[in-house]
Amino acid sequence: MRIGSLVLGVIAIFAGGVWILQGAGVLPGSFMTGQRMWLVIGIIVAIVGVALAYNAIRRPARP
Repeated sequence: MRIGSLVLGVIAIFAGGVWILQGAGVLPGSFMTGQRMWLVIGIIVAIVGVALAYNAIRRPARP
């Protein structure tokens, strides 16, 4: 469960980062480019990913 949470957190961080860049218009080539909604969604997903990864790293392993 701990490794799964860490993997899911890292994937969410990367996906959120891509959506942030697309929403800000930095990463072109998608229907999301330049759309403020995707910028906000990306920020939320990245924050959730950081929380998941932090919780997975901080939590002690079960015996």
